[in-house]
Amino acid sequence: MLKKALEDARLTVPEVWMKYFSFGGAAGEYEIDAYINGSLSLPPLQRDILAHAANELIDQLPARPRAPYCAEVTQSRAADGREANGRDAGNDPPHRHRRNTGGD
Repeated sequence: MLKKALEDARLTVPEVWMKYFSFGGAAGEYEIDAYINGSLSLPPLQRDILAHAANELIDQLPARPRAPYCAEVTQSRAADGREANGRDAGNDPPHRHRRNTGGD
């Protein structure tokens, strides 16, 4: 899970190791790389320090845009003066639907 979190955040091993080391982590960069890639085990305390370092770096990243829910879109459009269909409220003429009587 740590590897996926680091990949999703586009964090490198050297970045994470430097933060981990600054928190008192005892493993070297190569050991951290091996642990992240599943080739080496670390003691629980060192794993927790590494997780803390990764989470600190992830928390410093800019927030990513989130997909809005319908209510949020409706509220946003209402605040902008647009109807839910995206048209400007009051600026569009009413649409009249004609029945196709076959004579067109």
